[in-house]
Amino acid sequence: MLVFYVVLVGATALERLAELVVSARNARWSFARGGVESGRGHFPAMVVLHSGLLVACVAEAVLAERPFLPWLGWPMLVLVLASQALRWWCVATLGRRWNTRIIVVPGLSLVSAGPYRWMRHPNYVAVVVEGIALPLVHTSWVTALVFTVLNAVLLARFRIPAEERALRMSAVGER
Repeated sequence: MLVFYVVLVGATALERLAELVVSARNARWSFARGGVESGRGHFPAMVVLHSGLLVACVAEAVLAERPFLPWLGWPMLVLVLASQALRWWCVATLGRRWNTRIIVVPGLSLVSAGPYRWMRHPNYVAVVVEGIALPLVHTSWVTALVFTVLNAVLLARFRIPAEERALRMSAVGER
C-alpha cells in the first residue's frame, strides 16, 4: 500500500502544479483588468507549508514505518477525493477570478454561486480536510497534526483577514 500512497501524494503534487498553471493564467487576466494583489507577505509561508505537507506525508510514512490501516485509510481517501472535488468546484465557480494569491479586480461583485452560496471560504474547507485526510490515508498522524495547527494559524491570522481586507477595500472602491 505504500507504493499506492506515494502515487497518491505524487498525484496531489501534480494537481498542485495544475493549480499553479491556472493561477498564473488567472493572475494575468486579473492584472490586465486592474487587479490589485494583497497579502503577499504570507504567501511564501503558504507555499512552504503546502509543499512541506506533501514531503512530510511520504517521509513520515516511510521513516516511521506507518502502517496502512484500512479502517482509517479508506475513509480518509474518500475525504481526500471529496476535498479535491470541492477545491475544483471552487475553481470552476470563480472562473478567472480564482487564484492561489489574493488578487481582487475592482468593480467585480462577490461570487455567490456554487459552494459560495453556503459559505464564505469553501476553498479553505477543502484545504483543511485535505491537510488532515491526506496524511491519515497512511497513518501519518504527526504530519496531519502539525500541518493542521500551522495551517490554522496561517489561515486565521494572515490569509483570511488579508482576503477580507482586500474584498472590503474593493467594495469601498465601488462606491
